Amino acid sequence: MTSSQVLSPAGARPVPCGSVSRTMSDDFRRAESGTQLLARLEGRASLKELEPLLFASGDCPLHEAEYKPFLRFFGSSHAGDIIEFHGPEGSGKTEMFCHLISRCILPVSEGGLQVEVVYIDTDYHFDMLRLVTILEHRLSRSDEETVKQCLSRFFLIYCSSSIQLLLTLYSLENMFCSRPSLCLLIIDSLSSFYWIDRNNGGETVSRQEANIRKCIELLDKLIKEYKLVLFASTQTLMQKMHNEKSEASNSEKSSVVDFKPYLCKLWQNVTTNRVFFSKELKHESDKAKKPVTSCHLKSNNVIRRSFVITETGAEFIP
Repeated sequence: MTSSQVLSPAGARPVPCGSVSRTMSDDFRRAESGTQLLARLEGRASLKELEPLLFASGDCPLHEAEYKPFLRFFGSSHAGDIIEFHGPEGSGKTEMFCHLISRCILPVSEGGLQVEVVYIDTDYHFDMLRLVTILEHRLSRSDEETVKQCLSRFFLIYCSSSIQLLLTLYSLENMFCSRPSLCLLIIDSLSSFYWIDRNNGGETVSRQEANIRKCIELLDKLIKEYKLVLFASTQTLMQKMHNEKSEASNSEKSSVVDFKPYLCKLWQNVTTNRVFFSKELKHESDKAKKPVTSCHLKSNNVIRRSFVITETGAEFIP
């Protein structure tokens, strides 16, 4: 029972990326209707209550809905947030995404935000049945029709290369514009094609990073223009050498200390929050406790939390 909408990724025909950018953007602007223009300018529902425990006070991901449309039109507003989930495989990043998705697509009457989500899966490991199980546990009435209504707000896309990801993002612009209830974009993960691009991109770092850099440039544009919030995961592919580390007494601190950026510099510049996930620690119960450290990169606020994974989804430990 999965009525979520699986979209076919773009990229069946190779097209020079520069011409794609100009042609698709120009054609789209000419075809944009008055309704779509209003939807784009009036902003989205706020995600302030998406998961306050993940962010320090005042650092929750916000849309610009509280700003007047004309102020936004003349460039007086700030862009939507871009949040990175960083950590090793098995540290709970995708499980936390399922938690956030359920918070978004559940109806307001059930404590959700009742907004739409686009999830781009580049690792091919998203478990739809897991999401359905979480929804069934969180709904007071988990009949098939109610679950289907929730899943109708969820769009799942698969991408198998960085160029396919780029073309898919171009193809999504009309969707972002025409659906004001679409508030959240998730990419799991943005680092999937790192080694492939390094191997196939040529001898220079600039050429190796060309595709992912174009993806990030487009993401930054879409997030700002359509007032979305982006969550993207990255795996811990590299760590600092021991002589680069400062002292850290526990895994929560060391996850931050060990962080070594490897995606292109543009990604480091556009990211507003970074949430570090660590391997589990022992907990009084039989459940493994997974620590997270959330850093707001502009305000330098840092908070530390832990969560456990249960049948009903991710649950934060007080």
